[in-house]
Amino acid sequence: MDFDFSTLETGTYVVIGTLFFAVILAAFIAAAAMATIVLIGAMGMVWYTVKGVLGGLVHGINFAWDSLVHHAGQVEIPAEFQPQVSTGTGSYPRVALRDS
Repeated sequence: MDFDFSTLETGTYVVIGTLFFAVILAAFIAAAAMATIVLIGAMGMVWYTVKGVLGGLVHGINFAWDSLVHHAGQVEIPAEFQPQVSTGTGSYPRVALRDS
């Protein structure tokens, strides 16, 4: 059985063309949706990586600062500072501040 396209009416061509255009649009939307899902997943992985790196950096800075403060608290000052007369207008002597 042979099918002859020349026997179709104009309305049939319009319907077939509309369906073909709809399939092309649906394929484009499906491809865009898949690309969006992939990009959201990749950005999620990037976000967790950046969050982990920055969290580790902050934890390292806090650990280093805590170690520095602990070490500074263990240091003994060999002699107390003696009050010195200064030429300024202040009336308080200089004192050594210690950890309480």
